[in-house]
Amino acid sequence: MLIGAAGGYVASVKLPPDPAPPQASVLYYRDGRTVLTRVGLTDRTDVRLDKVPVPVRQAFLAAEDRGFYDHFGVSAKGLLRALWANIFHNDGQGASTITQQYVRNAYLTQDRTVSRKAREAALALQVEHRFSKDEILERYLNTIYFGRDAYGIEAASRAYFGTGVDRLTAFQGAVLAAMVKDPTQGDPAANPAWAQARWKWILRAMADQGWLERGAADTTPYPTVAVESVTSSTVSGPAGLIVDRVEDELVGAGISRQQFRTAGLHITTTIDATAQTAATSRISGALDGQPKELRAALVAVDPQNGAVRAYYGGDRGRGYFDDALAARPPASTFKPVVLAAAEQRGIGFQSLFNGTSPRLFTDRGGAPLYNQDNLQCPICPLDTAMVYSLNTPYYALAEQIGPDAVRDLAHRLGVPERYGRQETLVDLKGEPTPGRTRSDIALGRYPVAPADIATLYATLASGRRAQRHFVESVTAANGDFLHRHLTKSEEVLDPGVVADVGAVLAKVVAHDGAVPGIHAAAKTGSQQWGDTGDSSDAWTAGWAPELAAAVWVGRDKPGPIREKDGKAINGDGLPYDIWRNFLGDALQGRQSPALPEPTSVGRRESTDLKTLGSEFKKRAEVVYPGPQRGDLVDRSKATGSWAQRVDKLTAALDEYAATVPDFAVAVADRKTGRHYDYRGSRPYEAASVIKVELMAAMLLQTQDQDRTLTAAERTRLNKMIMASDNDAATRVYDDIGGAEGLREACQRLGLDDTDPDTSFGLTLTTAKDQIRMMQALADPDSPLAQGSRELMTQLMSTVNADQSWGVSAASFSGESTALKNGWLSRSTEDGRWIINSTGRITGDKTDVAISVLSHGHPSQKDGIAVAEQVAALTRSYLGW
Repeated sequence: MLIGAAGGYVASVKLPPDPAPPQASVLYYRDGRTVLTRVGLTDRTDVRLDKVPVPVRQAFLAAEDRGFYDHFGVSAKGLLRALWANIFHNDGQGASTITQQYVRNAYLTQDRTVSRKAREAALALQVEHRFSKDEILERYLNTIYFGRDAYGIEAASRAYFGTGVDRLTAFQGAVLAAMVKDPTQGDPAANPAWAQARWKWILRAMADQGWLERGAADTTPYPTVAVESVTSSTVSGPAGLIVDRVEDELVGAGISRQQFRTAGLHITTTIDATAQTAATSRISGALDGQPKELRAALVAVDPQNGAVRAYYGGDRGRGYFDDALAARPPASTFKPVVLAAAEQRGIGFQSLFNGTSPRLFTDRGGAPLYNQDNLQCPICPLDTAMVYSLNTPYYALAEQIGPDAVRDLAHRLGVPERYGRQETLVDLKGEPTPGRTRSDIALGRYPVAPADIATLYATLASGRRAQRHFVESVTAANGDFLHRHLTKSEEVLDPGVVADVGAVLAKVVAHDGAVPGIHAAAKTGSQQWGDTGDSSDAWTAGWAPELAAAVWVGRDKPGPIREKDGKAINGDGLPYDIWRNFLGDALQGRQSPALPEPTSVGRRESTDLKTLGSEFKKRAEVVYPGPQRGDLVDRSKATGSWAQRVDKLTAALDEYAATVPDFAVAVADRKTGRHYDYRGSRPYEAASVIKVELMAAMLLQTQDQDRTLTAAERTRLNKMIMASDNDAATRVYDDIGGAEGLREACQRLGLDDTDPDTSFGLTLTTAKDQIRMMQALADPDSPLAQGSRELMTQLMSTVNADQSWGVSAASFSGESTALKNGWLSRSTEDGRWIINSTGRITGDKTDVAISVLSHGHPSQKDGIAVAEQVAALTRSYLGW
């Protein structure tokens, strides 16, 4: 009975005529009439099977259907397994033969349903009855979509290898066969690791069938593939990345990439023509004439339904890197999340916090936290702290409510829990607490993509989270509806919290520059680049009631960002101008509704003010500048000859030494070749500054072994230098052979005065030796290879900028400092502190290594003050 029923079903399914030629799909703006762009095949040439070399055919058979010439079109075991999985596990298994794949591509949709699978099997049986195996394989190879707008194997051969299919080798054929599974990941230019792994798997499968020599997968080099298609004409400009995002969304809705390009679909997107024009013109205008490495992204989302109204991830077109999806540190644009989380816990925006700078927090390992420009606001309401983007009040607030609360709310607002396999908003390997969230979340230290910041702010604007999407509806060429987006949203924030956060961010807009005719709320953010006055990422995110938008400005590879005139770019500069102008253009002609009035949710708390000293009690709600870099340096003292300056400095240090605990300082000026030291040969316990030598020893070891660092070794070095992690340093110490290994490395580097201890932090060193270590980072003749020197300098330059105390006190704005600080409380000396700081200060006219070593301080704060004063006195008198 079952066989009879199956036979009847197969007979009832009629084989359609040969499929029509592929048609271009059309993307429309949200009005459903104005064409955004067209996506269609520009490259298809059918070839006879005898033009396809046998080894190339075998690569496809090995990848997709090794028993193709033996079965009758359907794999019974595979079909039953797929049906079972789909019915009972809903996991969408395929188990398709080449015949079934051809039927699916030619006649059916890509839906993974039982009914579609049954129809596919019935049509496969009829195709097997009508055509020979070679005819089916020929049709199959001519209808596969290979990516790069290449349809069929001849087009793919030319797109990836620049030659006809008849000239392909078995190994090149395996490259193309790998793309059948996923034309996006299969492209070696898009995901080389995935593509090459799949390629090797196919070669091994060919060897198993006797079609290729065994071991070829491990001995054959991967074929050279064109970086981009040499034949196709893809959608260029900012619209290209919109097409990519639309395609990804449709694949998630069950419409294949092949259908997207060949089925003549009518796709109504969410993109607003006016807003998109505003985004494109404002960014292109802002970047015109700027340094070439400068890049920008803009994403605008409707707060009511999550529809993307404007999108700019780059202007190079389809398939290129999308800056709107690249995770970057969002800096102070995350402070509103902290405020919203606090209000949910009954802490109002008028609460008073200690906004002095710097401040010490228990979970920062002794590293002081500074406000930007070292602004001071001793008795600071949270709304004032938001307007001036003060770090210390919001760090204290995050610490009070718990960083996990901020992270959880950020996820509910729109930040995904993962980017690929990497969990978001937590420390990574090599950071202080891997897998956990620290209060640094208040400073925006954890990377988030601009598109997700736009979603987050859209949720802050309305209080309800809706899925971000690009597609409203999809219609087939015959008029049938294939897909329609259904808006679903969930409440994340109480309306009172929404109103309060909006009112606070409206004050930021009033402070930074209003949007003409538009009621708006926004927050800027700037991620500091190392120990410099530059930013690596600059942001503005905000909303009007009808539209939320996020703007990011930065570089492909993180580095300092400056305008063409050399001016540093911060969030309240170029990004804010783009955001404000975009919002005004996008909403031009519309009547702008007002933002909700604040409701003052929660209590007015002042617990954090207990951390203030009595000297600040009279400075309530006042923001004023604090000490700046270089303030301790008195340039007027650098007069006379070098010998005269040395004498005056030595006298000044003698006088200072009579009032403070023991210290030493050494300086080497690479610009002039001059050296100076004060007690430079006196030994001191090194504390954490010796971690620079540990890193050098590890890199010398890898050089000797003619290898690169392993992932684990690189992680340990990152933790040891950037987080000053002692456990990581202990592992490195063991890896290099302990005290003897460190002694040998120091001797190679010319550090003859350093005497390693079994406990690395108790190693004795001198200020002169620390200067020699700094010089080894700059000297091309150093035992350290160029790559090793660059890595060490990079890590020391990107030490958490909040740890930039110490010798950086002798630097000025615009100069960079690569440094390592160390501190240690000695129980054998009644808790007295060792405070050391060593580094290299560079600028247009400066290249100086300086080291200050000291001990015997009653507190860490006192020791830091001495180290900074000694460094500043040295520059004051020597004038380097």
